[in-house]
Amino acid sequence: MRRIVLITGGSRGIGAATALLAAQRGCAVAVNYSSNALAAEHVVQQIHSGGGHAIAVQADVAVEAQVLSMFEAIDSKLGRLSALVNNAGVVDVAARVDEMGVARLKRMFDINVLGSFLCAREAVKRMSTHHGGSGGAIVNVSSAAARLGGAGNYVDYAASKGAIDTFTLGLAKEVAAEGIRVNAVRPGIIATEIHASGGQPDRARQIAPQVPLQRAGTAMEVAQAIVWLLSDESSYCTGSLLDVAGGR
Repeated sequence: MRRIVLITGGSRGIGAATALLAAQRGCAVAVNYSSNALAAEHVVQQIHSGGGHAIAVQADVAVEAQVLSMFEAIDSKLGRLSALVNNAGVVDVAARVDEMGVARLKRMFDINVLGSFLCAREAVKRMSTHHGGSGGAIVNVSSAAARLGGAGNYVDYAASKGAIDTFTLGLAKEVAAEGIRVNAVRPGIIATEIHASGGQPDRARQIAPQVPLQRAGTAMEVAQAIVWLLSDESSYCTGSLLDVAGGR
């Protein structure tokens, strides 16, 4: 049976790379996006060109009503979900904690943490044997920042990813007996567009010398770890936090 996977924030960067790779491995992919429909459709067209099956689904993951509509669209267009990649996330411009306003903090935690909870909740309702499902896999995209702290730049982002680590560990234990595996990847410095959205487009190149492997990682290197955790090849892994950080 073809796996049906939802990838939040699937229109660019790590999400897009994961969507393309999952499709290559035979999954039907729901490519979630918040506002950039053209980018999401481009990913979908690439998948179709390779003989795969995908749809684009709009939702701001921090808005419950939109999350519910997204899952309903997947139910009707693809079928019962069997995998989720909680990839949607944001950073902000570099700032100290004593410079951060409430609006910034709410945006950070609403998208990075609340969004992951909402999507996982709806995925569990579809995958858990307790709810009549046949099991599945969830991969949360955390960050090496969760253990490094992000001092002087984005402690708020690091803290949101620390919450994702704890969420991964707790949910994994909660649903393990219901056929669902829950793991996380923790990327380090990856050359994607997210740095530009935080006002530091050249950050990956600048920090690369601090990485033991002496380079930034690629979105596809993270995608390969995510897709492995979704696959039966990782069937005895749950509650794992897998660093993809070049030794940093």
